[in-house]
Amino acid sequence: MSTQAKPLHIDIPVKLKDVKILFSVASLSFEGDLPAAAFHMGLIVKDAADSNASLKAIAVFHTNAGHVTLHDEAYNKDRNINTGNPYRKLVTDLMDKGVAVELCGATAAAHGWGNEDTIPGIKVNTDAMARVTELVQQGFVQISEV
Repeated sequence: MSTQAKPLHIDIPVKLKDVKILFSVASLSFEGDLPAAAFHMGLIVKDAADSNASLKAIAVFHTNAGHVTLHDEAYNKDRNINTGNPYRKLVTDLMDKGVAVELCGATAAAHGWGNEDTIPGIKVNTDAMARVTELVQQGFVQISEV
């Protein structure tokens, strides 16, 4: 089934300059089957590219969303399944587009995860609350995904 898009007039066109954005992801909510945080991160990456803006984007996964950062084997063990991390490709695609992905150290400690349990390239911070505070103080705009 095909749907034809209706005409859409943009009343407020946005042109970005310098983008410093922080996504604080505590739990997953969904746009269909896609985690909304990944959808929103993809939008801002595209918007920055369309505006030829500089982009500094950081995603901090914590609390009930920390498992998104795990590699397949660790994900299977933590979630008691054998399918691998269904979010791995979404995360690595965002990383390939310049989004820095971090895992909250307090969340990792609470679950017994080590650095070796994360998808390669993901950094572990002290804890999400301290990191979010630090980045906001550095001028990052915070988007909270709960």
